[in-house]
Amino acid sequence: MNIFRSLKYRNFKLFFYGQSISLIGTWMQKTAVSWLVYRLTGSALLLGVVTFVSLIPSLVLSPYAGSYIDRHNRFKVMINSQIISMVQAGALAAMLYFKFYSITGIIILSLVQGIINSFDVICRQTLMIEMVDKVEDLPNAIALNSIMMNLARVVGPALAGIVLSTLDENFCFISNFVSYIPVLICLYMMRMKITVNIKPQNSLWVELKEGFQYISTEKDLMSLILLLAVSSLVVLPFTTLMPIFAKDLFHGTAKTFSLFESAMGFGSILSAVYLANLKSNKYLITTIVVSSFLFGGSVFLLSLSNVLLIALFFMTISGIGMMAQLAAINTYIQANAAPHMRGRVISYYIMAYQGVLPIGSLLIGFLAEILGPKKAVAIEGVIGILSIVIFLYYKKNIIAKNKPSEMAELRT
Repeated sequence: MNIFRSLKYRNFKLFFYGQSISLIGTWMQKTAVSWLVYRLTGSALLLGVVTFVSLIPSLVLSPYAGSYIDRHNRFKVMINSQIISMVQAGALAAMLYFKFYSITGIIILSLVQGIINSFDVICRQTLMIEMVDKVEDLPNAIALNSIMMNLARVVGPALAGIVLSTLDENFCFISNFVSYIPVLICLYMMRMKITVNIKPQNSLWVELKEGFQYISTEKDLMSLILLLAVSSLVVLPFTTLMPIFAKDLFHGTAKTFSLFESAMGFGSILSAVYLANLKSNKYLITTIVVSSFLFGGSVFLLSLSNVLLIALFFMTISGIGMMAQLAAINTYIQANAAPHMRGRVISYYIMAYQGVLPIGSLLIGFLAEILGPKKAVAIEGVIGILSIVIFLYYKKNIIAKNKPSEMAELRT
């Protein structure tokens, strides 16, 4: 089938199978952590803090990580990051097994995971093109990777909801620890031919400067990264408040919370399947514009929902918009960035996506404490819609002067 064409490559197939298992464990743990923190504290602010510390390293370390990965064997870096992640998951499971319910401990371990992820995510993205033999299959590989991640986002929280209501949180943490075993087996079975980098002539700080100068001069890449940064800062953090929506606004349980996570993951899968079937990258900019409107609009309408089924419907739509926006921007950047700058450009993509998200999570935590969760989410949706309007104005009045083909796409 056309949708699975990237699985014909041995390395990508092993990567896909191993990560499919591991990511389910990751989402089980993520769901359990959010529920545990809110169950123990009842604080929207602390929910924001936990998300903040797990993602803030991507903002601080991503440019450094991109330059580091460009200078080293990225495949070995990814293997090491998976081993350290397994140790971190084991430490969290052990802490809760011995009934050491420490919010401080959870925050510290979340920070450690964030530091690991700032390297691991860039490795995965830059290795994607190394796992497929034909560059024309890269968009399909990226879309399949998105399907894998979001299928885990559906299955993981659903399993977590069952476990949280029948057993306890620690079973989710132990499951995540065990899930790293198959991914490490698959990684060691891969046959990656990564050229060992020659010792660079420039210092790391010079390469950091070169990466920033490159992305600054490429206005089309910079505009997309800025759009993604705004979306991650003021739209995507609405998910931080979903435990409050589930428990307080809809008077639900852990299963209700898992439904919110699974609904968004289901929408993301639908979006990723559509993108995986595309045979051309001709309409990437149009996809980004439409998906951004869909994302912001659905988040705003979610804030107005008083019926659970309607809220879950808009969660699904938000998943469709979010995934299409992320995948289309990712594909455009990977296809248009200079090969020797790919690691550094992807690092700015990760910084815009994951790096500013913790700041947004912290801000929405404060905003929800002051205005209430519904008003906070409504404000995020409105800003999301305004951001794509500004992006369109920028494209039409600045970049379009030099790239008429992109404007022709927007008019189709």
